[in-house]
This record gives sequence, structure tokens and C-alpha cells, in this order.
Amino acid sequence: MASRSSFRHPLVTAYLRWTWLRSALHNGWWLVTSLYLVLDAGLTPSQLVLIGAVQSVFALFGEIPAGVLADTVSRKLSLVLSLVLMGTAMIGTGLVTSFPLLLATQVVWGLSWTFSSGADIAWITDELDRPDVITSVLARAARAQLAGAATGLAVLGALAYATRRDLAIVLAGSAMLLLAVYVVVRFTEERFVAARRARWSASLTVFRRGVALVRRSPDLRRIFLATALINGAADAGGRLAPKQLVDLGLPIGGDPVVWFTGLGSVGLLVGVLAIRVVGRRLDGDHARSSYGTAALIGAGGTALLAFAPDAVTGSVALVIVSGIAIPLTRVISTIWINARTTSDIRATTHSFLAQAEYLGEITGGVAIAAVAGVVGLPLALAGSAALYALTSLLMRVRRPSPPS
Repeated sequence: MASRSSFRHPLVTAYLRWTWLRSALHNGWWLVTSLYLVLDAGLTPSQLVLIGAVQSVFALFGEIPAGVLADTVSRKLSLVLSLVLMGTAMIGTGLVTSFPLLLATQVVWGLSWTFSSGADIAWITDELDRPDVITSVLARAARAQLAGAATGLAVLGALAYATRRDLAIVLAGSAMLLLAVYVVVRFTEERFVAARRARWSASLTVFRRGVALVRRSPDLRRIFLATALINGAADAGGRLAPKQLVDLGLPIGGDPVVWFTGLGSVGLLVGVLAIRVVGRRLDGDHARSSYGTAALIGAGGTALLAFAPDAVTGSVALVIVSGIAIPLTRVISTIWINARTTSDIRATTHSFLAQAEYLGEITGGVAIAAVAGVVGLPLALAGSAALYALTSLLMRVRRPSPPS
């Protein structure tokens, strides 16, 4: 594990603060936006689902060019571009209420993430240049992300409650634009070497090298498949859980926004604790078993949510899934990928991982959500639990050793 002095490195401090702030802003923004889309814009369930699907499709195709940009031009520039697009989309959301315009802002918001997914991890890994501590730094960043999310839910939720939802949305977007200035000022880029030859030729080379790395690595293919499965399960569970809890009787008095904000905050804080407790088992020989165990916990929690007898039991089940299964599998997959790639294609390889996430959400998530209308909500959630269980089995099956 890293010493405490490792976390006092200026680059690590800047990275952890940026991670915390970005998470607080985008999670708090999304809490308010999810209510704004329903209560202020009056979108129908089909329109809400369509926004998510279209957003994922655009992000899916944007990941690879964005990752290649980060590996050939600049990781820092990619992060700044991400924050500018993100802040612009966030502000735009609070200024419009028509479905076409909201669809456009959400597509831009989804595309903005493609420029940072992988670029942030590639930047801190290569600029810090400390392979002995990077796993601990990424685990610390995952905890900062969850803690920031909990803070964002509370602060921006309270701001929207005290003022107006559209005002809170615009203010969050404006703060995200200021975060781009923070990156310009605090993030250095001294170890990155931009491509010297033609950008198009260099980009194709980076992409091909990334594909070649995945093709010859069974470990990478395994984690990509696991990521697709578990994101299908998580996306479906996330879409269906609020409806299931309402059907079970939540909220038990009071405003539903307060209840769901509280449950979300508790889940995030449990995630911080879970990552801290697992600690040394996030990488190396323990990573596979830790991932399989977390997926199995997700299967059990989702099954409990599916057949919960009351709202309290269902709420506990949701916290188990959102606080243990989802954050642990995500941080392990990030560390897993980071340890099995090289500096020159690091952002591109992480973009492949993000594509696996989007594919899982588009296929598994949307399919299970659609099935809910045919077989009912509990059985649809049971299908989500089955995806978690399949992921656990995938990670526990050991590849036979090659003959000597």
C-alpha cells in the first residue's frame, strides 16, 4: 500500500480534489435534472428511456476517437474539453424544456464523458510515474468520487429545494466550467509525448495497438465481458429500483425526493467504506476473487430487492447493491485495465472498457427494462440478479494453464 506521503504529492492532491469536485457537481446535477425532466419538462417514460438509449449510442461511438485523441495529442487537453462540453450541456439543460432540445443537451453531456474516461487515469498514472503506488491512488480516488457524490446530492438537492430546480442546474454547470480552469492551472503534462507524425496515421496506429493488446490478452477480454454483463445488470436495476420501492410503500411519510436522496447518500458512503475495507484485495492475485464476490453480493442484493416483502427490506437491498457491488466492481476493473496496458495506449484501452459499459447498458439494461412490461417488475429484477450471478461465475472460472 502507498505511504501517506504519496497522497501529499501535488499531482495526487490536485487529482483527488478534482475527482471529488467533479463527482459532487455531476451527481448533484443529475439528481436535480432527473426531477426536472419529469416535473418541469413533463417528459414521458418512453422519452426518458429514449434519452438514455440515444445518449449511450453516441457515447459508444465517441469513446474510441476520444481515447485516441488523449493518447496522441494531449490528456490534459482532453480533460479540459470534457469539462467545457459537460458544463455547457449542464447549463443548457436548465434553460430548455422541449424534448428535442433536452435530447441534444443530454447527447452532448454523454459525449463529454468520452473525453475524460481513461484520459484522467492515463494522466495521473503517467505524470505521477509511480507504479508502486498508483493502485492505492486510484482506490483513494474512487473513495473521493463516492464521497463527492454524496456531498453533491445533499448540497445541490438542498439548493434546488430552497430556490428553483433550473437555477440549481445552471449553477452546477457554471461550476463545472470553472473546474476546467482548475485543470488548466493545476494539472501539468511533462511526461506525455504527443505524436510527432501525422495525427491520422498516429491515431490509427494507437487504435490498432489497442486492439492487438486486447486480442492477445485473455484477462482483458474477461474483464470487458464482465463489465458488459454487470453494467447491464446495474443499469436495469437502477432503472427499476425506484419503481419497485414505490410499489413496496416508499416513502413512509415525507417527500419521496428526500427518501431517495437519503438512500443514494447512504449507498455512496457505504461504497467509500467498502473500498477502504477491501483495500489490498483490489489488484494482483486477489482482484479476480474480489470482483467475483462483489458480483455475487450484487446478485443477492438484487434478488432481495426483487422479492422484498416491504420497503425497508427493499431499501436495505438497494444500499447493498449500490454501496458494495457496483463501486467495488468498477474500481477493480479500472485498476485491472490500468495494470495491463502501456503508457502509449492507456487512454485508448480505458475507452475500450467504457465501450463495454455502454454496450452492457444498451443491450442488457434496455432488454431487462423492456421485459419488465411483460413479466412484471420482480421477475425483471430477478433477471438483473441473474446477470450479476453470471458475472460472478465468469470471474471465478479459472483459465486452464498451458501445457508445459
